[in-house]
Amino acid sequence: MTSFQYMCGTQIDFGVGAIERLPEQLQAAGFGRKLMVVTDPGLMEAGIAKQVIHHLNLHGYTITLFHQVQPNPRDTDCLAGAKQFQSRWCDGVLAVGGGSAMDTAKTIALIARHGGTPSAYADGERAYGETAPIACVPTTAGTGSEVTRSAVITEDATHRKVTLKHEWLRPNLAILDPALTRTVPPHVTAATGVDALVHAIEGYTCKKTQPISQAFGARAMGLIVRALPTAYRNPADIDARRDMLLGSLLAGLCFGSADVAAVHCLAEALGGLYDTPHGLANAVFLLPVLRYNAQAHIDLHAEVARLTGFATDDDTPTQAIDKLLSGMQAWLHELDIPPLSSLPRVSRDDSDKMVELAVANNSTPSNVREIDAAGYRAILDETFAVNAI
Repeated sequence: MTSFQYMCGTQIDFGVGAIERLPEQLQAAGFGRKLMVVTDPGLMEAGIAKQVIHHLNLHGYTITLFHQVQPNPRDTDCLAGAKQFQSRWCDGVLAVGGGSAMDTAKTIALIARHGGTPSAYADGERAYGETAPIACVPTTAGTGSEVTRSAVITEDATHRKVTLKHEWLRPNLAILDPALTRTVPPHVTAATGVDALVHAIEGYTCKKTQPISQAFGARAMGLIVRALPTAYRNPADIDARRDMLLGSLLAGLCFGSADVAAVHCLAEALGGLYDTPHGLANAVFLLPVLRYNAQAHIDLHAEVARLTGFATDDDTPTQAIDKLLSGMQAWLHELDIPPLSSLPRVSRDDSDKMVELAVANNSTPSNVREIDAAGYRAILDETFAVNAI
C-alpha cells in the first residue's frame, strides 16, 4: 500500500454521564435551538428518548419528535420525516437510538435540504450536498453509524436495500454514554454486538482497507470478543457495556472510511426480503463467510484469529485459522445466535433472490476474496444446512 485516505470530522464525547453534556456540546457544535429528535417507538416506551427530550427542553431547545423509525428504515418514512423537518423549520436532527434511527436521521437531514429520494442518491441520479447538522446518541453497541458516512435504507415498494454514502452524511456530533445501553434486551445486545464485530473484521480485511482503519479494527475486535458475552449475560455490567460501546465506535471508525463486504451483502439481502434485524442477519452469515474468505487469504485471517484472541503468536497460520473458526462457532453459540433456517419467514426457496441481491450490492467488490453468484450460493447452501450454531 503506497497511499491511502482517511476522514472523520465527527466530534466524539464518550463516557458514562456524557448524555448530561449534550446541550452544551450541541451549542459548541453550532446547532440551532430547533431540533428534530429521530427515534423509535421502543425507546419512547422505555423512556430514554423522553428523558433526552426533557433534558433539552430544560436547556431551551424546541423539539420536533419523529418516532416512525422501523428496524430496517424505510424510504417512505425518511421522506415523511424530511417533510416534517421542513414544515417545522428545524435547524438540525438528533438521532436517539440504534443504527436505524441514525440512518433515518442522516437521510432526513439530506433530503430536507436537497429533495429527492434515498434511491436517487444511492443510484447516482442526484448529487449529494451539505446536510442539515446531524447529532447522534447511540443506545446500542452495534452499528457505529454515529461516525460513518453511510446510511442503509429499504425501498418500501421493492424491499431493495440502498446505501447512501458521502462525507456529508457523517454526523457532526456523537454522544456515547454506555449507561444508555444497559436497558437493551439481551438478544438485541448479542445481535448488534456481533454486527460491530463484523464491521471490525470486514473493515480490517476488505480491499478498501488502509492502516488507520486496520488500527481501529484491531482494537475493536479484541474488545468486542471479550466484552460481548458478559454484556449479554449481565446487562447491568457497566464495564462490559463501556467496552462494547467503545468497540462499536472503533469498528465504525474502521469500516466507515473503508467498506464492509460479503457478510453485509448477504445480511442486507436477508433484511430486504424478510425484514430480519440487521445485526441478526450479520450474525448468521459471519462464520460461513469467514470460512469462505480464509481459504484464500490464510495469513490475513490468521491475523484476525490472533486479534480476536482465538489464537496466539505461537500458532501457525493454518492452526490460527482452525482456532478462529472453532472459537467463533463456540462464541456465537454462547450468544444464542439462531441458525438461518429458524428465522421467521426465511425460506430456502428464495435463495436465487438472495444471491441476486447480494451480487448487486455495491460492497461485493470490496470482499477480500473474489465472490460471484456461485460463491454466494455456496455460502447460502452451507448456512441453510446448519441446524444450530
